[in-house]
Amino acid sequence: MTSKPRPQTTAKVGWKAGRINAASAFLIGTLFALALVLPAQPAAARSAPDSLADLAELLLPTVVNISSTQLVKQQGQERGPEIPQAPPGSPFGDMFRDFFNRNPQGAPRRATSLGSGFIIDASGLVVTNNHVIDGADEITVTLSDDSQHKAELLGRDPKTDLALLKIDAGRDLPHVPWGDSTSSRVGDWVIAIGNPFGLGGTVTAGIISARQRDIRQGPYDNFLQTDASINRGNSGGPMFNMDGEVIGVNTAIFSPTGGSVGVGFAIPSSIAERVVAQLRDFGQTRRGWLGVRIQSVTDEIAESIGLDSARGALVSSVTGDGPAEKSGIEAGDVILTFDGKSVDTMRGLPRIVAETDIGKSVPVQVWRNEREVTVSVRIGELEEEVPVLASAGPRGEAIEPEEAAIDDLGVTVTSITDQMRAQFSLPDDLRGVVITGVQTDSAAAEKSLRPGDVIVEVSQEEVSTPGQIADKIREARDADRSSVLLKINRNGDRRFVAVRIKPS
Repeated sequence: MTSKPRPQTTAKVGWKAGRINAASAFLIGTLFALALVLPAQPAAARSAPDSLADLAELLLPTVVNISSTQLVKQQGQERGPEIPQAPPGSPFGDMFRDFFNRNPQGAPRRATSLGSGFIIDASGLVVTNNHVIDGADEITVTLSDDSQHKAELLGRDPKTDLALLKIDAGRDLPHVPWGDSTSSRVGDWVIAIGNPFGLGGTVTAGIISARQRDIRQGPYDNFLQTDASINRGNSGGPMFNMDGEVIGVNTAIFSPTGGSVGVGFAIPSSIAERVVAQLRDFGQTRRGWLGVRIQSVTDEIAESIGLDSARGALVSSVTGDGPAEKSGIEAGDVILTFDGKSVDTMRGLPRIVAETDIGKSVPVQVWRNEREVTVSVRIGELEEEVPVLASAGPRGEAIEPEEAAIDDLGVTVTSITDQMRAQFSLPDDLRGVVITGVQTDSAAAEKSLRPGDVIVEVSQEEVSTPGQIADKIREARDADRSSVLLKINRNGDRRFVAVRIKPS
């Protein structure tokens, strides 16, 4: 019997093997390519700690409770109502007299505030929030061993809401070092310790939720945001990193109910450490001063002055005889960098200037006449009495009385005459063109311009007649710009406004 030849399978098996080899090669190549493209895992990344007990035990003795009291005068009549007259022989007569003698109407009452703080030096230096001790007649610090000590206020800074106290415990006290908040990252673990609701030392934990938050609490806002539970009474307490260093001072919460909803804010140590050092050394803060008033650069303003994007801080006015004026900085300049630091937004500049050493000469890069110019500024010292508002002096140009409708902007304007000065209460030394009417639904109306506003400059050049405004608008059209930059004086307050030009 002749056997049938077996089917040849070598080619089929070989084909399968070829598929496997090709797939493997493709997979290996893909993984290699991804390894080149995808970022490596951060070397400093940490897993969640198994327990915070050891760290909390180490840090709790450095955190204190703070209570402050002040006498508050009662509003109302200085002399209270007369004691009610009870019927003769009634036992209520003595009761009424005792009550009103113990609680005299109009007598001062004692108000108490509770907060937290932490010790930064063995000698008894304690950091807290200014609002915890503001207006206090007496400040008491309670240590972790429940001992109480009267505190001396060494200095306070309302602008950053920080205060420095000193207690004498008769011994060296446990204390904590400052950490570097600038190296902290969103997602890093943090611990908050404080005195919520007056309960005493309480530990909560969470992560850094965001950095550089501006919550409109002051000119130097740069808060760390955390989801660690922070409640009333936590104010002034420390925010620790996992190395037991203070990277923030817990200050504020966002809460529609008054309790923690996982949105708390802390002053970063990059600000707090510097302020506290000045309070310790001088009893007050010493901040750099530039001498300008600034405003934000909008997209329209950037386009109207030829700037590539809305960035920097626009100088709306310069303080007379201030550091900026002496260095040649002018109203209309846009400050792009200060001492090598980029000024991304208007609100970033005050913080950068304030942190600059007084007397230091720094390079300042500004945008002027569609090009970058660098000037050197010697930083002054900010004094509380220095006026925030300032306006540049007039040039004294001749004024030609005339009135015209500037339809391209939607305003009616006239040169400043004695009649206009009287009608709109304009000062004698003010120069420009006064707005007498604003068209409804116009570009000027969108920018809230109104009669009585004085146009001082157009495209960063002074104007004194309506004809000069028309010329500047024509130049802007020729340069293919859709808006024009006006400098407006309103009741002595000068600011820049970019107004759209009506399409032709």
